[in-house]
Formats: sequence, structure tokens, C-alpha cells
Amino acid sequence: MKKFQVTVNGNTYEVEVAEVGVGESTPVVASAPVASAPVAAAPIVNNTVGSTLLEAPMQGKIVAVKVNAGQEVQKGDVVAVLEAMKMENEIVAPKSGTVVSVGVAAGQTVEAGDLIASLN
Repeated sequence: MKKFQVTVNGNTYEVEVAEVGVGESTPVVASAPVASAPVAAAPIVNNTVGSTLLEAPMQGKIVAVKVNAGQEVQKGDVVAVLEAMKMENEIVAPKSGTVVSVGVAAGQTVEAGDLIASLN
């Protein structure tokens, strides 16, 4: 038996694999296909020239999006909620205006600097 470490989706597992000798035949066992993790679509940015861009201040997961494109917001209104390090952080509008586009969805992971929304 040979031991290997395998990392899958950030989890490390130690596995043992039997070594098959030369000339021996072994049955082939088909395994079920592994479902791939969902991939978030790239954010759609519409007409952001001259807009105020709200960017993620840190890496985390979007747990709620509180606005839609075309919606009016006031300075201080919550645009989205970002969970990072087990804390929920409200991302607020820095000024009053209209939401031009929303670049994230609930459940999506973001990196620092990723576009959350843009305002006019």
C-alpha cells in the first residue's frame, strides 16, 4: 500500500492505494461522476462611466443583496451584507442616487475590490 495526501476543495485527506503488480489484471471499477462546484457568473456592469463603484472591502461571502438595478437609495442605505471572519458587514451607499447595476448575488464569494454595485 502507498499513502498519498489529496486535497479536494480545500480539505486534505490521507488515502492508501494498493499497488498493482506487473502483469496482474484488476477489474476496472467505474466511479460516479463528481459534480463540479457551481461557478458564479461574471458580474454584469452596465453604464458605469461616471458612476460611484461600491467594491468589497475584504474577501468574504455575500449573504444578502438589498437593492436592485434602477432602485433609488439614500446615503447610508444598506446595499449588501458581506460575511467575513464570521461577522456580517453592511455595505452601505456612500451617497444618494440610483443603482445602475448589481454585480453580486447572495451566496457568492467575493475578493477584496470586487464590484458589489454601482450608483449614479
